[in-house]
This record gives sequence, structure tokens and C-alpha cells, in this order.
Amino acid sequence: MWAALEPIGRDARSGGYRRFAWTDEDAILREWFAGEAGARGLDVLEDRAGNQWAWLGDPDAHGPGVVVGSHLDSVPDGGAYDGPLGVVSSFAALDALRDKGFRPSRPLAVVNFGDEEGARFGIACAGSRLITGALDAERARGLSDVDGTSLGEAFARSGRRLEHLGPDRETLARIGTFVELHVEQGRGLVDLGRSVAVGTAIRPHGRWRIDLVGTANHAGTTLMADRDDAMQAFAHLVKSARIAAVEHDGVATVGKVQVTPNGVNAIPSHVTAWLDARAATEDQVQAIVADVGDKVESLRGTVTEESWTGATPFDGTLATDLAGLLDDVPLLDSGAGHDAGILAAAGIPAAMLFVRNPTGVSHSPAEFAERDDCHAGVDALVRVIERLAG
Repeated sequence: MWAALEPIGRDARSGGYRRFAWTDEDAILREWFAGEAGARGLDVLEDRAGNQWAWLGDPDAHGPGVVVGSHLDSVPDGGAYDGPLGVVSSFAALDALRDKGFRPSRPLAVVNFGDEEGARFGIACAGSRLITGALDAERARGLSDVDGTSLGEAFARSGRRLEHLGPDRETLARIGTFVELHVEQGRGLVDLGRSVAVGTAIRPHGRWRIDLVGTANHAGTTLMADRDDAMQAFAHLVKSARIAAVEHDGVATVGKVQVTPNGVNAIPSHVTAWLDARAATEDQVQAIVADVGDKVESLRGTVTEESWTGATPFDGTLATDLAGLLDDVPLLDSGAGHDAGILAAAGIPAAMLFVRNPTGVSHSPAEFAERDDCHAGVDALVRVIERLAG
């Protein structure tokens, strides 16, 4: 399975992946998922947002069921493991259970959530946010990529019915428990010397769009004293974000920027940038954004919130139970957002398993997991499914 996924959407120069929602690469990934499900006799259903669910058993007649899985899309030049490890491990766990002769008492499913990274349209976990109602369908339809294609247009071009986009209570009613396996996106397990951990919570985080204005002019003839350069304002913004993050013990990143007119010999008249801010508490995140907002206001700019996810604890009893089941593996929270967090916020019992990443690097081609650790993750997922669906 891993070998089949490896070339899809891979950039030959960087070695990273570009697997964005509702693109040709996304279609190939969806075909791969449907093929793996079909080979195991699973029934594939798509919900109203286009998320794929591969069911063993009938969740409408005998559910709600136990769901495992993750996502297959990536950030620009992302790593191979963020998302796909969870999907591949879920299919591998079902294979191992079949080989053991395990007969579940509840329906089981593997899920592939769409547009988890939000790399194309800007909203992370869009697939799970849509079906839970955390993302308004009308707003989602109007989101656009850098080429001006809206999410609604891309959804319709993929052969889906645009009017279906929205909350899906029928799909949610099929989920009794969701467990998402994911490569760790930090060094917690490396420092602890362990292969697997159970997730306890997702830290609060959000994304904000910042618009800075200037005046277009000639790069060669305009005196420095006469310039109104939006890119200079952008430089102040980046510095202020770092200062605010350090001041409030969080993290802040300005990782995406669009410049107008974007010419080498033209002074920028407009810069749009995106701020990603996270911390241990909601107050810390809001303090970071407030400090950045003050700087942006002084630069004659505006700040617009695009997404916000508050602190999201997973089911504490479930997490403790699974940690004990897995021989007292560590309990870790996550600074990264996940579909499991969106479902948990919607009231669905959810948990996460993290697999060690020896590099501690994620959202990069350097992201990695050792083969033995991946197998340990599959073994852990097998035991979890046995407990929840036995």
C-alpha cells in the first residue's frame, strides 16, 4: 500500500507532496482508497462533503460503529506520513484482525477525510467541519484558491452535487467512536523513548488573513522617502508575530503571502498574508493575535479571522482506557489540528494514537517514521479495535 501511494502528487525536485483537495491528484488518491476498500469487501460511501467511508457491516442497521482512519491530502511540499500513515495503518489493522479470525460485534469503517490540511482553500479540516456544521456550507462554497477557483466550483467539477454540501447528521449518527492514528508532529515520543502515545487534547489554534495596503510605483524612479511600500509593512508584521508569540509563550507563523502586483520592478501596492497562531490556552492565542492586530492597525491594515478551533479535549475516560490497554503508553496533547478534534468538538467520542517521528519534523519532506514504529502503531490500532468492537 505504501509503495502504491508513494508517487502520487510527489514533486521530483523537493521530494515533498502536493496533494490538494479536488485536484487530479486527489482523484487518484480517492480511487486508491476505493480500490483498497473493494479488495477487502468493504462498502464505500461518500458523505455530503465528499469524505469516503469504507464500511465492514451495516452501520444503519447495526451501528453506530467504530471508525478508524485519517486523511490523504497534504500541505505544499508536505511529508509522506501526515495523514496517509493513519489510512494505511487502518487497512493494515483490518488485515491483521481478519488473519486472527476476529469477528467484530459492531460495524467497522476506515475513513478518508477530504481537505484536512486546507492547503487549497484555506480552511483546515474542511471535510469534517462541513459534516458537523462547524463550517457553514455557504461560506465553504465561496472559498477560493490562488487561481480564483471556488471550492463550490471544484466540488461540482469533480462530479459531486453542490447542493449536497453541508451538515450530514446521517453520517455522524453512524459513528460510535472514532480513533485516528497519526504520525507525531514533534519530538515528544523521541524524548520519551517510546514508539506510540495516546492523544489527550488538541491545543487551541486559528488562522487569520491580514491585508496591508500601499501604493504601486516604479522601483527605479521612486525615491525611498516617497515610497508607500506594502512589503515593508509585511516585514514589520512578520517580526511582530514572532515577538508576540515569544511574549505569550505560544507559536505564530506567517507562512503564506500574496503580493500585488508581484513584479520585480514594481513597488507592492497590496500584500495579503496569513497568520497561524497556537498556544496551550485560548487566552494565550488571543493575546498573540491582539498584539499582532495592534501592529497591523498601526500599519493601516486589517485582520480577518478565517478559522478558529478552541481547546479540544478528547474523551478522558477513553484516552486513559486506551493508554492502559497499550501497556501504559504516554499521554500527549497536540499542537496540530486533526479531524478527530472536529468530531470530538461535535460530541462524538474520539481518540488519537501518535506514532514516533524520529526527525521531529512535519509538513516537510523530512517527516518520517521507522518501519518498526509503524508496525507498533498498527499493533496498537489492532488492540484498540478489538477492545472497542469486540
